[in-house]
Amino acid sequence: MSNQAFKIERHNFDISNIEALDNHYANNLWPIVYLLSDELIKEAYVGETTDATKRLKTHLKNNKKNKLTTFRLISSQKFNKSATLDIESLLIKYISGDGEYKLLNGNLGIANHNYYQKTEIYWNVFKNIWDGLRQEGVAKHSIEHIDNSDLFKYSPYKSLTEEQKNGLYLIIDNLLNNNVHNTIIEGGAGTGKTILAIFLFKLLNSENSDFNFRDFGEDEMELKFKIDKLKLKYPKPKMALVVPMSSLRNTLKKVFKNVKGLRSSMVIGPAELAKSHFDIVIVDESHRLRRRVNLGAYFGAFDKINAKLNLDKFTGNELDWVTLQSSKAILFYDEGQSIKPSDILKEDFDSLKYRNDTKIEYLQSQFRVKGGNSYVKYVDDLLNCNLDKSHEIYSDKNYDFVLFDNIDSFISEIKLRNDEFGLSRMIAGYSWKWVSNKNDSWNYYISLDAKLREYVC
Repeated sequence: MSNQAFKIERHNFDISNIEALDNHYANNLWPIVYLLSDELIKEAYVGETTDATKRLKTHLKNNKKNKLTTFRLISSQKFNKSATLDIESLLIKYISGDGEYKLLNGNLGIANHNYYQKTEIYWNVFKNIWDGLRQEGVAKHSIEHIDNSDLFKYSPYKSLTEEQKNGLYLIIDNLLNNNVHNTIIEGGAGTGKTILAIFLFKLLNSENSDFNFRDFGEDEMELKFKIDKLKLKYPKPKMALVVPMSSLRNTLKKVFKNVKGLRSSMVIGPAELAKSHFDIVIVDESHRLRRRVNLGAYFGAFDKINAKLNLDKFTGNELDWVTLQSSKAILFYDEGQSIKPSDILKEDFDSLKYRNDTKIEYLQSQFRVKGGNSYVKYVDDLLNCNLDKSHEIYSDKNYDFVLFDNIDSFISEIKLRNDEFGLSRMIAGYSWKWVSNKNDSWNYYISLDAKLREYVC
C-alpha cells in the first residue's frame, strides 16, 4: 500500500457540506474514519463508520459535537472494517497523547485486535495519516515523541487486558455493594495499576453514549447494565485520585488537565483529604502513604490532620485518612515498592485486607518492559541473590539484558541507546551505608570512577 493509498479531505461541519459529499467511499457504505474538530476551542472527536452521511448528521444533532466546526474524512480503497477500527483506536490514543486537542470521545474500551496485514501494512498507513494530520495542524508531535510522553503513558484511552478488566469488574461490583468499603488492587511495577485508576476516573465521568463496549466481548451487556446502575448510584460522584508522591502527582495533574471531563483538581495529595468527605477515593501507589516517621517539616501538618480527624497523632496515618474520608476506597498497592521508613507498614495493609468490608484483586501481566514477567522475576532473583551458578543466563530474542563489569562500557551503551530511543537512564538505589549521617568528619563517603562522576554530574 503506497503512501498515497488513502485520502484526507476537509469540510466545514454543517448540513449542506454533509449532504453534498462527493466521496465514493462515504456514499457507498465503505468503512471510513472521520475526525471532527475545532481549532479555536481545541476539541476533537474521532470515529469510524460505514455510513458517513448518516453518522455525521447524527453528530450534528449532538449538543457537544455540533460545536465543532470541521470534519475530515480519511478513506481508502484498501480499508476494511478491522483496519478502520484500528486506525480509529490509534488516532484516539495518539491525539490524546499529543495534547494539542482534547477529545470528546469516551472510548475507553477501544479496539485492540489483530487482523491480516495489521503490522506489515496498516501501521505504516497510520503513520502516514498521522504525518498528514500534522501537516494540517491537527496533530503536533511525532509518534516517537508521543510514545515517550507522560500524556501517552497515562492516557485513559487504552484497551484493558483481561486482568485489568477483571479488576474493573471487581471495582464496579464493590462500588455497587453497600457492604464493601475497601477494594485493594495488588500488582508489581509495570502491571498497569495507574492506567486502571485513570480509566476508572474517565469511566465515571463520561457519558455512556460515547463509551465503547465492543472490546468487552461476552461481558458487554452485563457491563452496560452495571455501569447504568453505577451512574444512577453516583450521578455526579465526588471523587479524588490521591497520589502520595509529589512528582507523579504533578504529572497526573497535567494528564487530567488534558482529558475532557477530568480536572487537575481531582488529583490531590493525602493531606487534602482532611478538607472534605468523598464518595470515592482512589489511591495510586498506596504503599507510599506515610506514617509518623522521618517526616521532617511535614510533622506539624501531619499532627494537625490527625487531630482534625480525631486520630492519635502517634498512631494515626495517611491510610486511616483515606478510609475515614471516603465512602468507597480503592487502593492500588505493591508491597515490593515500599522503600522508605515513613511508608505505611505492611502490617497496616494486612489488617485492612482482613476486614470483612475489603475485597482484593491481583494484577500480574507486565507492561513496562518488553521482557515480560520472566525478565522481572530474573532481576528480582538477581538482586535478592537467589541465583546460583547453575542458573541459566536470561535471554530473550526480543529483549536485551546485559550485566556490565566496566563502567565506561556501561555509560557508552546508555548514551548509545538514549540517542537511538530516548529515555535511557542510569539509576541507583540504596547502595552504600550513609556513614557521614552522624559523623561530620566524613566529607565524602562514596568513591566513584572518574568517568562515572563526569556522567552523573
